[in-house]
Amino acid sequence: MSVTYSVAISYQNDLGYIEYDGEAKKATVVLANEEGKRLTEDYLAKVHEIAVPHETLMDFTEETVDPQADEESLKLALTRLWNATQVHVDWSRPVDYVKAHPHY
Repeated sequence: MSVTYSVAISYQNDLGYIEYDGEAKKATVVLANEEGKRLTEDYLAKVHEIAVPHETLMDFTEETVDPQADEESLKLALTRLWNATQVHVDWSRPVDYVKAHPHY
């Protein structure tokens, strides 16, 4: 697996992460909480219509986003993960920390 991007996630009292393989175009969810893992995997397996902002706060266009198509699509889809699943993306938490400490 050639990981090109990793980001920490959390659900309830569990920390985990998502690894994206750009060559295989596949995201892998590592999370001890089975419900949170399933919710995240289901979300990432679907194509989404996302309102993407542009020049102003009133300038949006609907774009079709396949989270596994490429790294940028994954990142864009992850901005809506919380609303869809209650799984939090911990953008600033180091993934190495999460691997060492998978619980709060």
